[in-house]
Amino acid sequence: MTDSLLTQLDWNKQDGLIPTVVQNHLSGKVLMLGYMNKAALEKTLSTQEVTFFSRSKQRLWTKGESSGHTLKLIAIDKDCDNDSLLVQVLPKGPTCHLGTESCWKNGESHSFINNLSQLIAARKGQDPNTSYTAYLFERGTKRIAQKVGEEGLETALAAATHDKPELINEASDLLYHLLVLLEDQELSLSDITQNLMQRHNKATQTDN
Repeated sequence: MTDSLLTQLDWNKQDGLIPTVVQNHLSGKVLMLGYMNKAALEKTLSTQEVTFFSRSKQRLWTKGESSGHTLKLIAIDKDCDNDSLLVQVLPKGPTCHLGTESCWKNGESHSFINNLSQLIAARKGQDPNTSYTAYLFERGTKRIAQKVGEEGLETALAAATHDKPELINEASDLLYHLLVLLEDQELSLSDITQNLMQRHNKATQTDN
């Protein structure tokens, strides 16, 4: 893949630099724009952490090398003209140097589930009298896990009786409580997604 991508890109069009758009793999949100030269792309592919060529510092720069806010490479693709890259990542912390998730405030694609996960995390420690999510966190892991079990059973019963409206409602409740449980255990959808991707890759390799 490394040799193939390196040779397919048009490095001469912009003096050896390729504009690189970085996108959150889970939410679809555009995080930043950087530039890669051949060495930056090679390092990105070999380390699986996104590395750019810094035009101001005139050197390779791995995102997060000082802040720790790295970008784990998930997928990379070139455009139809072979002169730009789209890099999908799992970010560790904020991407923008101003401490925000993205370098853009508007015009981004948002995943409701991803945003809901962030909202659930923000409810930790809040007044349980005004927030059901905060109430669940106050009750503790046992109660949260119990709710996941209850909603899972109700989801299964709705499916068994072919009650689609009820299935939608119960599945929504199940997903919400599962997100709360993951946050309680200091896990996230990102951890689940990575695990599913690893399973998929193993299964694909086995099939081949």
